[in-house]
Amino acid sequence: MTVSELSGIELGQATLMNNYGSAQLTLVAGKGCYVWDEDGKRYLDFLSGIAVNALGHAHPALVKAVSEQVATLAHVSNFFVTPPQLDLAARLLDLSGAGGAGRVFFANSGAEANEAALKLALLHGRATGKTKMVALEGCFHGRTMGSLSLTSNKAHRDPFEPLFDYVSHVPPTVRALREAIDDDVAAVFLEPIQGEVGVIPLPDELLVEARELTSMHGALLVIDEVQTGVGRLGDWFGYQQAGITPDIITLAKGLGGGLAIGACVAFEAAANLFYPGSHGSTFGGNPLASEAALTVLDTIENDGLLENAALRGEQLKAGIETLGSPLVRGVRGRGLLLGVTLTEPVAKEIVAKALELGLIINAPRPDVVRVAPPLIIGDAQVEEFLSLFSEALSLTGTSTPE
Repeated sequence: MTVSELSGIELGQATLMNNYGSAQLTLVAGKGCYVWDEDGKRYLDFLSGIAVNALGHAHPALVKAVSEQVATLAHVSNFFVTPPQLDLAARLLDLSGAGGAGRVFFANSGAEANEAALKLALLHGRATGKTKMVALEGCFHGRTMGSLSLTSNKAHRDPFEPLFDYVSHVPPTVRALREAIDDDVAAVFLEPIQGEVGVIPLPDELLVEARELTSMHGALLVIDEVQTGVGRLGDWFGYQQAGITPDIITLAKGLGGGLAIGACVAFEAAANLFYPGSHGSTFGGNPLASEAALTVLDTIENDGLLENAALRGEQLKAGIETLGSPLVRGVRGRGLLLGVTLTEPVAKEIVAKALELGLIINAPRPDVVRVAPPLIIGDAQVEEFLSLFSEALSLTGTSTPE
């Protein structure tokens, strides 16, 4: 038998590298908040490709825009510009508050956007004589070598050491930031919600303090909005809820609604650090992905999805807390990025039971279940989720005292 004669998960095992482990399903179609596997079973998707499918699956506006754009112009080199690329850059500058003094670099993923931000921080450091970077314990900024240096998780880092030694990781507290940020720090990197360690929101006062300290010491404040941005928290960007203005933000995931795109948006002086040849991306800002992103932004605005994310997030929190399961300790997060904290380390069991029932969620930690549905969910999907999640909880065993 040849490799091409295999199918489904067996074909994946025979062809794909093992960095993601064994696949759970072979998914073949999606519509709205649902996906279907190769056997025709339907699943309620409350993970959205890990906060990517902001408009759900096969949204008519996105299908139309992408179909028309690919029939018009899908790619040119960055020796040229295209209307979708320029329109998207202008839109992001306006939505972020960077305005006419800001500039955008387009990439293809969150890790690439963070690599661009790291390069800007290095250029700022070289220009000002600063040599250090500060990131937070519990952060995740990507797995490429630069973004991995910013990421704190030892399990991700250790196989690839030595990484960049100018990055230090400090606890996510005001006191730790005050002790770490001095005149030798070129940049501070943080996420409004630390998604990969269990959906842990940073307090607004920590973001405010980070902004004050970086301004005082001439450092750049870089906000990683890859998972939190583009409406997921009920505002366009998480930092806006803290009332601060950063120097750089990074975006990806929900921005393309399922198509690969990332963006590094720089404000004021940080916008002028790159020079010709200092950075690049073959596919960054291509017209196809840019048109998709514009459609995502238009649909979020026109369909009131910021308000919907905030409303449905509160509905989900209240609903989960009233399930009465002894396994549920509480719910944290904002908008439609929630972490259900558990009384026992059985998150993987709950996720597996949920999948059997037709619900997709995931477990970033043994005692946390992550919920990140499309921004388009309504009452019906909230009710269906609560029913399926409650059943998954009831089917999950709990330990009993001896």
